[in-house]
Amino acid sequence: MSVPASEVPRAALRDARTWVVKVGSALVTENERGIDRQAIGRWCRQIATLHEHGRQVVLVSSGAVAEGSRRLGFPHRPDTVHELQAAAAAGQMGLIEAYEQAFRECGLATALVLLTHEDLADRRRYLNARGTLMTLLGMDVVPVINENDSVATDEIRLGDNDTLSAMVASALSADVLVLLTDRDGLHERDPRFDPDAPLIGRAFAADRGLDAHAGGSGVLGRGGMVTKLAAARLAARSGTPTVIANGAVADILVTIGQGADVGTLLESDVEPLVARKRWIAGQLRPKGRISLDDGAVRAVRERGVSILAVGVTDATGDFQRGDMVLVTDADGTEVAKGLVNYGGDETRLLLGASSGEIEARLGYVDDEELIHRDNLVVV
Repeated sequence: MSVPASEVPRAALRDARTWVVKVGSALVTENERGIDRQAIGRWCRQIATLHEHGRQVVLVSSGAVAEGSRRLGFPHRPDTVHELQAAAAAGQMGLIEAYEQAFRECGLATALVLLTHEDLADRRRYLNARGTLMTLLGMDVVPVINENDSVATDEIRLGDNDTLSAMVASALSADVLVLLTDRDGLHERDPRFDPDAPLIGRAFAADRGLDAHAGGSGVLGRGGMVTKLAAARLAARSGTPTVIANGAVADILVTIGQGADVGTLLESDVEPLVARKRWIAGQLRPKGRISLDDGAVRAVRERGVSILAVGVTDATGDFQRGDMVLVTDADGTEVAKGLVNYGGDETRLLLGASSGEIEARLGYVDDEELIHRDNLVVV
């Protein structure tokens, strides 16, 4: 197992602005008896403290199935998909009501966002979800995310909120992903059988030597250290570090935000923007092509700016919002490739339009940029 060669001190977390925090079932429920409202109140107060220090927090919370099982009278977590979906549907009502009340007492607004893994795998739905979350954060609203288990099938059988939280962290280019569990972090040996097992304080998420230290999951939750490690690796691909820590420790989120040496810090070995652009450049097939005038070509090549519709002279292909398109000059020479914010028909209506003219031409505005610079790779 390797330790990051270039020290990234815990103190750097003091400057982490965008957080994705995942709390598991064991931390928000009273064993099998539904939601623990006092525990939820503690999470909300900690998040309120982070907000006071300028942090934006997205909360990914488990607990709907446990609450629904209580409401529907199941003696234990259901085994069949349809019973699980019924429990999730019933429990989601209580879960979000508990968060809404607790956040209101802290002076914060909240919003429920139900997602499946598919929502973040499809580029168009990914951009829509990302846009919604960014808008909520910009309005100082705390998004509470859970898997949409009442309609999902594979996710409810095999999925977990650890993975979902990593996908959200990647979508938002979050500064840190915090996975809270009932253990102090990732240990060299399973502390349930060896209480003296040393805690792994820091490592690269990509280090395969960590696999030997991951164990199984609990009764209520679907994600043990195996899924937490996998989630950390997923987040690391986008440059986001992960902290795995014990959610039972008082004010753990505040402590992490102070840069304290708690839990396990799993670092990324790439810069966030580099990782994102590497993914864009290598993983997607272009669905269309747009051409730029000479001024826009120079601006993209020399300054790496976003592409605005005013500099676009032509668009070909039946592409949709979120698809990869090639960007060329007037002679057809490739300049860049990127993820487009408008479909082909919309883009053709916007040719040469200033940002202020978008609404007049389309009747709405999704984004001011045709391709944002963060989603653009210059070739």
